[in-house]
Amino acid sequence: MLADIVAATPEWVRLGLAAGGVATVAIAGIFIAGVRLFPTEPRQSDRQFDGDGRRRSEIRAYLDSIGERYVEDHAVAEESVAFYLPARDVAITFDPRTFYRLGETQTHPVLVEYEMPSVNLGYRLPFVTPEPERDRDRREQYQREMAESAGDHRPTRDAYETLGVPATASETEIRTAYRNRVKEVHPDHGGDEESFRRVQEAYATATQQTA
Repeated sequence: MLADIVAATPEWVRLGLAAGGVATVAIAGIFIAGVRLFPTEPRQSDRQFDGDGRRRSEIRAYLDSIGERYVEDHAVAEESVAFYLPARDVAITFDPRTFYRLGETQTHPVLVEYEMPSVNLGYRLPFVTPEPERDRDRREQYQREMAESAGDHRPTRDAYETLGVPATASETEIRTAYRNRVKEVHPDHGGDEESFRRVQEAYATATQQTA
């Protein structure tokens, strides 16, 4: 039956069907080869999602390690931020536009770039955080050297001078001076990590004297 149908089909139809089949196979082969040789690049949104997920996990682990309470995906002044620290009124964001908009509010914004290690977050937060062991050793060595060269009270005097307050300043005055100084030297506001660290150390030393 099939042979009769084929025999009854005009030759030009048979040739067209054969040519179409060959073309279909050829196109399929080219497509498969193209996929293997030139795989589709991941979409920018996919890469960004993976990067955000990794950074969120690292920041979450860091904040947990220092015992800091936080809320994720929180709205601050109509801006959505990745992390918000309610006890400090600090907003952590990955978006530079959000960072600059929040700079006009009372909330202290912290920008975390894609390439920034989470361990550096502590240097950008506007409050004293537990120090990495390396930095703690360096600070203690510095204080020992200052004490040996100028007496036991020299580190304390340096702390007050760094904050710009007299040695008789109250805890409230020290805290206010610290907040003002940290805005001047904060890396997110044009300062540098070393100056920011010195202000943090000065605040820690000065507050120990008023405790």
